Amino acid sequence: MLTPYRMDTNSLYLTEQLNLLGIEVIFKSIVGDNLPRIVAAAQHALFRSDILIFVGGLGPTEDDLTREAVAEALGVKLQRDPEIVRLLEERFASRGWKMTPNNAKQADLIEGATVLPNANGTAPGQWLSGQFDGREHMIVLLPGPPHEMRALFENEVQERLRAKIPPAFLATRTLRVAMLGESLVDARVSPIYKRFSDVETTILAGAGEIELHFRSRATTQEAAQRRVDEVAGSVEDELEDAVYSRNGESLEQIVGYWLQMRNATLAVAESCTGGLLAERVTSISGSSRYFLGGAVVYSNQLKTELAGVPAEMIERHGAVSREVAAALAEGIRYRCESTLGVGITGVAGPSGGTAEKPVGLVFHAVASDAGTEVVQRNFPGDRKRIRRFASTMALDMIRKKLM
Repeated sequence: MLTPYRMDTNSLYLTEQLNLLGIEVIFKSIVGDNLPRIVAAAQHALFRSDILIFVGGLGPTEDDLTREAVAEALGVKLQRDPEIVRLLEERFASRGWKMTPNNAKQADLIEGATVLPNANGTAPGQWLSGQFDGREHMIVLLPGPPHEMRALFENEVQERLRAKIPPAFLATRTLRVAMLGESLVDARVSPIYKRFSDVETTILAGAGEIELHFRSRATTQEAAQRRVDEVAGSVEDELEDAVYSRNGESLEQIVGYWLQMRNATLAVAESCTGGLLAERVTSISGSSRYFLGGAVVYSNQLKTELAGVPAEMIERHGAVSREVAAALAEGIRYRCESTLGVGITGVAGPSGGTAEKPVGLVFHAVASDAGTEVVQRNFPGDRKRIRRFASTMALDMIRKKLM
């Protein structure tokens, strides 16, 4: 049975390391501690892939079943290695402990496997290379604790894989796009990336942000990089200033770069986002050079007292309005003496919406010497998603104002 108490970071690390070796990762599976299911997963993996890496399930307990499952999938036996047993006993003795019998299970090797010593734990890894089901495979068993897995992969597996696979180089590029929908982005750029059959394109969507990932493999790093740069450059030309990052930087980072380049400062007055914009801006190291501060003005009273919004304006137009957003931006800019002031007010939901002002309605304002720009948006989703959309919209307005 799988539980929600652990996050899989091992597969992310391994994917990165394998990509650096020019190895494409085509499938990941997470399987609970159930022998028949692990056997089935191993059999499917043998059918579809040349390199199989199993992580976890090498310990001493009854639910550590990876060795048994892989052996069954390969149709071979487990053999207990007395030398590993001896080393385990010495390890326990060096700590003043007596080894319990179940620890000997960690010395069970799949027939034909090479031991991969684990300097950071008791369970060694295993390496198998050869013909299985009529195909050449490389099979690796690694321990589950991340610090053990990483050290063992780097010290024992990396060079074995490098020696077995033909030289290949993988290059990647990531473009990030703000405030365009996934379907719109794909409609505009798919005619471009479809021309590059040797470049793999992946589109990932978030709240107000799209990531375009490009990957190419070639016999030299320069050739691979040239191909991804070519497709990424063509896509960037098509999307123009909607692309805010060419190398994977976050929107917060890019806004920080622009503020510093323009020698500008920023202050914010937030209502429905509750400080999320300020949190995102200050998540970047060194943001004190350009972010002066601001206020979370959730109540109407604080909109007036901290950001100088006239009470009669709120009474006349409502707290969620174009006029109040502009007054928030202008008032906090005046109060903090900043180059730019930002005001956000809206209905994040799930309650509080009306026919005239539904859940998801948000007004964003950016004030500067040149005047105040106000943008109205109706965002979809739950409260968390609407707040994320709103903060992203505000950051993108700041970016474009500085550009």
